[in-house]
Amino acid sequence: MITVSESAKSKLTELMASEGKGPENSYLRVGVTSGGCSGLSYNLTIDHETRDDDKVFEDEGIRILVDKKSILYLVGTVLEYSGGLNGKGFVFNNPNASRTCGCGESFAV
Repeated sequence: MITVSESAKSKLTELMASEGKGPENSYLRVGVTSGGCSGLSYNLTIDHETRDDDKVFEDEGIRILVDKKSILYLVGTVLEYSGGLNGKGFVFNNPNASRTCGCGESFAV
């Protein structure tokens, strides 16, 4: 489903810890909504509860929640994190995207 790179896992674990939680009692919620300059935008949040329409996946010890309507857009996606001076933060490498915007926060299929 969604693969989490080692760099993304490290940053996510750090962010969860800053909320006083860890990967064992937190989820990474990933979704897709209409919007952005390419038509669809990614949503990425830390959540502590599941919803009825969530699918739950796990990779690298990170539990991932994806709502049913976003699943088809995200199959095969790799979540990476790039820090440093030229880093972009979290980056979605999505094989389903036919086009992305310059900032990488929206895409089209």
